[in-house]
Amino acid sequence: MEGVRILAAGEQGLVVEFANKIEAGINRQVHRLSGLLLQQNQGEIKEVVPTYRSLLVYFDPAQITRKLLTDRVISLIHAAADDDSGLAVAKVISIPVCYGGEFGPDIAYVAQHNGITEAEVIQIHTSVPYLVYMLGFTPGFPYLGGMSEKIATPRLQKPRTCIPAGSVGIAGSQTGFYPVESPGGWQLIGRTPVKAFNPKADNPFLFAAGDYLQFQPIGVSEYEEIAAKAAAGLYQPVIRDLKVKGGLNS
Repeated sequence: MEGVRILAAGEQGLVVEFANKIEAGINRQVHRLSGLLLQQNQGEIKEVVPTYRSLLVYFDPAQITRKLLTDRVISLIHAAADDDSGLAVAKVISIPVCYGGEFGPDIAYVAQHNGITEAEVIQIHTSVPYLVYMLGFTPGFPYLGGMSEKIATPRLQKPRTCIPAGSVGIAGSQTGFYPVESPGGWQLIGRTPVKAFNPKADNPFLFAAGDYLQFQPIGVSEYEEIAAKAAAGLYQPVIRDLKVKGGLNS
């Protein structure tokens, strides 16, 4: 429990803060607690909202008091720390991206800013899986961690008013992509034909916080083929397993 704070958030909310910094291990603690609470839920918890370093729990005061919920949270944190399961299995979802050209109008600036070539930007960007810390801003927008500082680039000084869905961008030391058309100030380096948000599906989101994404470079013709399959609801992304440190105390 060292460093953990439990705070009230209105009449029906409880915030569990694990730390005051952004780290993969801290984010795993957030998602581990979220999963444990949902496993025990009998309807008294209405929603859990994970962020980079905290968990917001919405509960029904008619079914559970704040004191009882707080005691449950403390008990779960202690139990998970005593039973650190070591390695856990996470999903790594492959996201095909067509880099540069009309899909990535800012890739030349990203390369110039960092003193490397466009090919090196692509190689670095696709070299590792990125942890989905949380979703937000727009439906399904992934805030990803783990990008190399070698391609870190400031946001645009003047944000664009309309960014096409699927656009992949860099802002500071973060990367991510826009699941829906929206305004934004990220440096655009490519575009994916994959639909990350489908409001008509039973599960509208392609991925969840706690998953990993790894970008895969593709050409224009492959982009068009995947886009056609995605539009018809026939595209299935490549998913593999990744062993990660899994305990609440990790």
